[in-house]
Amino acid sequence: MKRTIPLIITFIIGIIVLSSEFIPHKPFSSVNESLENWFLVISGFAILLGQLSLLRVNTFKVTEKAENWQYYLAGLISFAIMLLCGIFWGTQDAAGLLGNGDKIISSLGTKPFEYLFVNVYQHLSATMFALLAFFIASAAYRAFIVRSFESTLLMIAAVVVMLGRTSVGTTMTAWLPQHLKFLHLPNIADFIMNYPNNAAQRAILISAALGIVGSSLRILLGIERSYLGGKD
Repeated sequence: MKRTIPLIITFIIGIIVLSSEFIPHKPFSSVNESLENWFLVISGFAILLGQLSLLRVNTFKVTEKAENWQYYLAGLISFAIMLLCGIFWGTQDAAGLLGNGDKIISSLGTKPFEYLFVNVYQHLSATMFALLAFFIASAAYRAFIVRSFESTLLMIAAVVVMLGRTSVGTTMTAWLPQHLKFLHLPNIADFIMNYPNNAAQRAILISAALGIVGSSLRILLGIERSYLGGKD
């Protein structure tokens, strides 16, 4: 029963939400709105559980002196500082337990939470995305290695698009007469992006949508039960 009841609840709620998209009238619209509000409440508890799990895992790594435990300690300290700043002095327009911290605002120019978010967190995030650029470059290099007709086509299209987006590409074909402007690299790059690229993107989106539909049906029909903690 501990698995049958959640499966029945999932099926009924899924049918209600699905029906509300096709029948936007009462009682489906009102029931769907209530379910969405319940989802927000449950999400709040899920975030709290995630934070507690984060604290437990990081604390265990630090106490057991696991490999690179210093980074876990830095994560715990950062979490505590941001949490305390939000509780004591609030965020944005919301006041904390100690008010808005007018003296701190006069010194930093903003609340401690926002100051740390803008001057520390955002810079760290930018650094992470900058590091990802190197992985993207290496992946692009491997993708552009000519091994087959398809990879050759991909490399040629990529080179044309990159050149067409720069002043170098514009200069390379600027000598062509006006009646051959379709051979200008910027125009060729626009053609590739507007037609073959869009067609490929739409095919990927359609495939992803079909995958989502298939996964949703498996969950509604009780075939997919991994969210219950196992199959049987």
